[in-house]
Amino acid sequence: MYMAKVVGNVVATRKEESLVGFKLMIIQKIDSQKRNIGSEEVAADYVGAGIGEYVLVCSGSAVRVQKHNVSIDMAIVGIIDTMDV
Repeated sequence: MYMAKVVGNVVATRKEESLVGFKLMIIQKIDSQKRNIGSEEVAADYVGAGIGEYVLVCSGSAVRVQKHNVSIDMAIVGIIDTMDV
């Protein structure tokens, strides 16, 4: 799991059937000082996050176990309220 900031969204009118109903968000991984790390990625939004919010992101098998039979490798699983460093 890691922290990221939602920086945009992706609109895909044609997509694999298991993705229908999921909002796809562009995320930027961040460190504890809210500095960008690496490149932007796309994650399925499980919690209703919006652009500009800081979020918790899971990837890999942990995401697929939560929602069976979906083509998702990365998901937003929480919205961060505060970070104490």
